Amino acid sequence: MLAEFSITPLDKGGKQLSEYVAKSLEIIRQSGLKYELHAMGTIVEGEPEAVFALIQTCHMNMRQYSGRVSTSIKIDDKVGVTGALEGKVAAVKERLG
Repeated sequence: MLAEFSITPLDKGGKQLSEYVAKSLEIIRQSGLKYELHAMGTIVEGEPEAVFALIQTCHMNMRQYSGRVSTSIKIDDKVGVTGALEGKVAAVKERLG
């Protein structure tokens, strides 16, 4: 399963959010799941139970720092597929030549 997600503390006004993103990224790193950080979120790959548990852990962790948290999740769950994190990008690059 691939899941792209972003977790945003909504009560921080115009502050930079990088310190909060870093707190979530440390949890993601410790999970052992493959991941990629992007400008608008993070993509993780793993078994559904591990991915959902990780997102929940990150969400609940953010609640320590914010009274209002927004979590957006986009999931691609294709049975029997692994290596999609790199494979999807490689397939597009191959077509580009």
